[in-house]
Amino acid sequence: MRAETTSARRRAVIVSHGQPSQPEIGEAEIRALAEAIAPFAPDWEVRGATLAAPGALEAALAGTPDDLVVYPMFMADGWFTQDELPRRLGDTPARRLPPFGLDPALPGFAADWLKEEIAARGWNPATTRLFVAAHGSGRSRRPAEVTRAFAAALEAHLPLAETRSGFVEEEPYLADMAQGLGDQAICLPFFAARRGHVLEDLPEALDEARFSGLVLDPIGLHPGIPGFIARRLQAAADTALL
Repeated sequence: MRAETTSARRRAVIVSHGQPSQPEIGEAEIRALAEAIAPFAPDWEVRGATLAAPGALEAALAGTPDDLVVYPMFMADGWFTQDELPRRLGDTPARRLPPFGLDPALPGFAADWLKEEIAARGWNPATTRLFVAAHGSGRSRRPAEVTRAFAAALEAHLPLAETRSGFVEEEPYLADMAQGLGDQAICLPFFAARRGHVLEDLPEALDEARFSGLVLDPIGLHPGIPGFIARRLQAAADTALL
């Protein structure tokens, strides 16, 4: 009976880039995310895999059902999601959802988070400033475009005194945009995980700018994200059935 129930479940694969130099770290992170999503998606078999770990994605796709959904845990739709991921999927029948950073529900999710943080401090949104810290790219305009679109959509949900975006790899740089925001300011790291730039470049830039506001965790690590992704998977399934 249990085997029949398992075979009837939909499958989702959450895919991230991973860490080529230490692939086991990225694999542990994405599998932990998949495990955290599972309780919110009882009708799904949720697997996690990175592109960096040899054979990981192929193992996650083994025995793939026809109704597979792939959720790219990326902040933008660059080469990895538009070229490498389709190549690796090959002929596997899969419905690819928008990358995490382009998920149309993400700005509303972030706005609700900011409302909670602002209210908890007794602040007024109209006098609160937001700094969206992101990766950017020295080779493509797309990551910065995605970040700015996210910030604009977020502010449509929650008007603030000011919203700025700054980047690690391109102008305007993090330290330049984090200056002069005052104490009633929030830094929202537009990243999926806490490593590399979030652990090193961002703190250094905030120190250089003498940023004195609230620094949040990367949006991909918010405790509500597993439930958020589960809802997006179900919405995709419901749409496919229409």
